[in-house]
Amino acid sequence: MGILDEFRLDGKSAIVTGVSSGLGIAFTEALAEAGADVVIAARREDRLIENAKRISAATGRKVLPFKADLSSESDIDALVAKACDSLGKVDILINNAGTAAMGSSTKMKKEDWDRVIAVNLTGVFLCARSAIRSMVERNVKGSVINIASIYGRFGDVFPVAPYYASKGGVVNLTRSLAVEFASKGIRVNAIAPGFFPSEMTAGVLEDKDTLSHITTRTPMGRLGEPAELKGAAVYLASDASSYVTGHILAVDGGWGAE
Repeated sequence: MGILDEFRLDGKSAIVTGVSSGLGIAFTEALAEAGADVVIAARREDRLIENAKRISAATGRKVLPFKADLSSESDIDALVAKACDSLGKVDILINNAGTAAMGSSTKMKKEDWDRVIAVNLTGVFLCARSAIRSMVERNVKGSVINIASIYGRFGDVFPVAPYYASKGGVVNLTRSLAVEFASKGIRVNAIAPGFFPSEMTAGVLEDKDTLSHITTRTPMGRLGEPAELKGAAVYLASDASSYVTGHILAVDGGWGAE
């Protein structure tokens, strides 16, 4: 088998969360283009169905939509059951669903804090727990990829304390799960993106001063393009990274190098 074959995902089945918009679409495209069948999940069913049809038609792979609240334990368990029933097993999970709340920490409402932590950290844990259970039961040597952020490692001028806290939690949750399940052949890694255009960042990036701060702070001097995350996702999902676990792979234009 040649090195490029190591990146293929033929015969693999995946779950990607947060695929009604944004980076989840790029992650799903990447896995399907590499040969995987994918169940995609989010709350907005109409967008899920539209994205599933488009990606399936473009790649020739099964892309199945499943409406789910990624902060709900029962919805998450149902999502994994759907993937196992429809595709036979789960080899890959990309924990991408996320949200944010902006505002001064002294004025932050507890319900806003709780909402962000519920999706960005608790939901990531619950998805990983359910997917890993299914992998262990079926003796699958799987790959879990959590989507963290540069803000899981760094602070910045934006007042989004629950987002920083949740993504920092994702970083160490990734390491913890990697150690816990390494003996089972299940790898757990994370991607830490810098700034990419998405539905979540659209309002922030419209401000010229904010955009200038981001591009000036980024050594490559620009935002990332969603397609630039595809290689990282396929690498961590595939046998090309078979000896990589507990790693946080920054895709940030050099943000973390300064």
